[in-house]
Amino acid sequence: MFSKLKPSGVRVRSTAIAATAAALLPVASLAAEPWPSRVDATYRIAFNGFDIGKFEFRADISGSSYTARGDAQLSALLGAFKWQGATRSSGTIGAAVPRPAAYTFDFEGVGKSGSIRLGFQNGNVASISAVPATPPEPETVPLRQTDLKAVFDPLSAVLAISRTTSNGNPCDRRIPIFDGKQRFDLAFSYVRQQAVGTARMNGQPGVAVVCRVRFVPIAGHRPTPETKHMATTEGIEVAFRPVPSAAIHVPYQISIPTIAGYATLTSERINIATRGEQIALTN
Repeated sequence: MFSKLKPSGVRVRSTAIAATAAALLPVASLAAEPWPSRVDATYRIAFNGFDIGKFEFRADISGSSYTARGDAQLSALLGAFKWQGATRSSGTIGAAVPRPAAYTFDFEGVGKSGSIRLGFQNGNVASISAVPATPPEPETVPLRQTDLKAVFDPLSAVLAISRTTSNGNPCDRRIPIFDGKQRFDLAFSYVRQQAVGTARMNGQPGVAVVCRVRFVPIAGHRPTPETKHMATTEGIEVAFRPVPSAAIHVPYQISIPTIAGYATLTSERINIATRGEQIALTN
């Protein structure tokens, strides 16, 4: 079953922003409440203060099944650099956590394109397919079978991260993720609260809970300066905005200090559909 389990050779530096964003977007509700039936969101992506693109996210939950999608488009250097990626995930969902069944990631940029396909069984990675299929670099930390057990793909991690605990603290958690190449954890811890604004009155609180996010590489990565920087920085933060009427926390802003500069993702709009209410958050 694990004959295909090896790190893919796909290495797209520009996916770091989109992948991190996918792992931080909202869907889930408090454990005692039903899951929202839909979340639809748009985020603007800026790098070193310049607008370089957007990230669009949508999740639909019906009964015990979910589907999620994330689409990113990036453009820089007056259009000389362009990149786009499409991510899809599906699976089943229970009262507490999602259980992924399938995950796909397709990307295309200047002179480079590829795809990743993951299959899951009982919460474990059962198959990996990568195009182009290239061998890992010699210094790549090898993946073990144990690294691929009880993990989320980046989009099912969305649901797991946003499912707040019984005490309402979105920061007290550690999420195991496998993206088809790298196995890593995202560890959240509380930092502070901050005021947030909205372009339209919606009855929701105007205070966000800011969490520090620590990137913990496990396997499938190379010990590059970029990886070391991401693993040691304490500057990755996500501001979660509580939406009590939907019993969820949604990211208001995500900050990622990369080795080349500072990236931010700021929400433009978030639409949430519950069983009896439509909630719109706009900036």
